[in-house]
Amino acid sequence: MGFTFTNLLELEDMARAKVPRPSFDYIAGGAEDEVSLRRNREAYEKWTLRPRVLVDVTQRDPSTTVLGQRISMPVLVAPTAFHGLVHPDGEVATARGAAESGTIMVASAIATRTLEDIAAAVSAPRWFQLYVWKDRAVTADLVKRAAAAGYRALCLTVDTPFLGRREKDERNAFTLPPGLGIANVRPAGLDGMPESERGSAFAKYVAELLDPSVTWRDIAWLRSLTSLPLVLKGIMTAEDATLAVENRANGIVVSNHGGRQLDSTLGTLDALPDIVAAVHGRAEVYLDGGIRRGTDVLKALALGARAVFVGRPILWGLALGGADGVRAVLQHLRTELELAMALAGRSDVSQIDRSLIQHV
Repeated sequence: MGFTFTNLLELEDMARAKVPRPSFDYIAGGAEDEVSLRRNREAYEKWTLRPRVLVDVTQRDPSTTVLGQRISMPVLVAPTAFHGLVHPDGEVATARGAAESGTIMVASAIATRTLEDIAAAVSAPRWFQLYVWKDRAVTADLVKRAAAAGYRALCLTVDTPFLGRREKDERNAFTLPPGLGIANVRPAGLDGMPESERGSAFAKYVAELLDPSVTWRDIAWLRSLTSLPLVLKGIMTAEDATLAVENRANGIVVSNHGGRQLDSTLGTLDALPDIVAAVHGRAEVYLDGGIRRGTDVLKALALGARAVFVGRPILWGLALGGADGVRAVLQHLRTELELAMALAGRSDVSQIDRSLIQHV
């Protein structure tokens, strides 16, 4: 693999030394003052664990199911864009690392490898993340291609009518390096970044080409295109969680886009309990944002998440070690989670409940 680490928090500095500055800042940075970015991590410190003792934890089983699919642990690979920025094999390598770890990668529509390339690389279950382009035919084509390529669910990102103001990207005039593009929309001629003398070319791309008029009414349109389960990513309030269930979402990802969209939101873990209560078992609830430890996963599950999504650490692992690096990140989280389960007196994820956690 070529690198060693003790915990996932070390990976960012390790990757900083290897990844070009504009690419590193694009991945690591958040919106504006990065308050939401920091709160995602800080939220885990506000919740304390209540371990039980004298429980037989000789055998631990961290496996679970998401949308009926068995996975090795309640940790999925979050949809993140432009993996080709950090490794020549891009999303194909990420997919291999996830498959080898027995979990699901959510492939981004804004990827540097096509959804078909990713599907051909692994036989493991995959989900496909979706945006809505102003040209709705582009989105409809992506939905049909994802179904044809064997993806098991669609994950619609709902918090990006425009791109959040990411000041690091503005300073760096972020754009894709030569040879990289948004591979999934190359047939429509929408794969390149627009010309931009200053500021983020990607922000300009989103403003010019993605559709800010998408509303709840469009969920029915998406459902008319496919029978695949639909997960809505970017829900931060109980009100929107209720609307998601009313619009027959199969799953909800509690997410503030890794602190990259609206600044000054709650940390996602703090938003989770109200959303779980509003959903009341009518859809699966997942969480992303700030997951770096097995105890972070444990806390999210205790507050009602079915599973969590991990983003930036996956990209750092990819940068440092390709598919092996991705697998190392996921296996490390699994090892930490198993130990945390044992020390908390839980041998199975089904035993993880609200009695394990309290707010401080």
